[in-house]
Amino acid sequence: MSLLPRNFLLLPLALLLAGCVNFGLAGEDDPRALAYYVLEDAGRSAPPASPAPRTLLLADTTAGAFYDSDGMAFSGSPGTRGYYQYARWSERPGKRFTDLLLMRLEREKVFAAVAQSGSSVRSDLLLLTDIVEFYHDAAQSPGTVRMELRAEVVDLKTRKLLDRKTFVQSIDVSTYDAAGAHKAFNEAATRTLGEVADWLKELASRA
Repeated sequence: MSLLPRNFLLLPLALLLAGCVNFGLAGEDDPRALAYYVLEDAGRSAPPASPAPRTLLLADTTAGAFYDSDGMAFSGSPGTRGYYQYARWSERPGKRFTDLLLMRLEREKVFAAVAQSGSSVRSDLLLLTDIVEFYHDAAQSPGTVRMELRAEVVDLKTRKLLDRKTFVQSIDVSTYDAAGAHKAFNEAATRTLGEVADWLKELASRA
């Protein structure tokens, strides 16, 4: 997949008029300022659980080169990607998702302990996650946020792959702009975090 520059010009006219990307003309005063959005986990009410008596090592979430950026990605037509001009992520999605996943697993007490990559803590299992897709599909107004996360769990003692799963979300966007996309991105991340936690709970119960 080719990487498109931040000032991607081949945008559908509908996106340009709707304000998904606004380039501004030379000498024109644009009232909008660059906005930084925080990817957030809305959480959920989970019943009290007894943590699995194991320590999980959480590797940093990776992402493809286009998504490993503070740019908020969108697609104006199949097979294309661009960035919002006046919207950025406060942190790169991979880094932020790692932090959210750590907090979710600790809050729901999935394991006795969760250690981050680089920790000297002796761990039993390793969780690897990769963001495959994370963009606003804006081909039709107001569009849909699409998120795909691939996850693997490895037994660090036997070095065997215990399980692999792909989590896919498709969340309707409420308004045809970055603010609407941000809300849908949050919902996609929240659902993915919940599904990953449930998957790990089930895996820990039989591993």
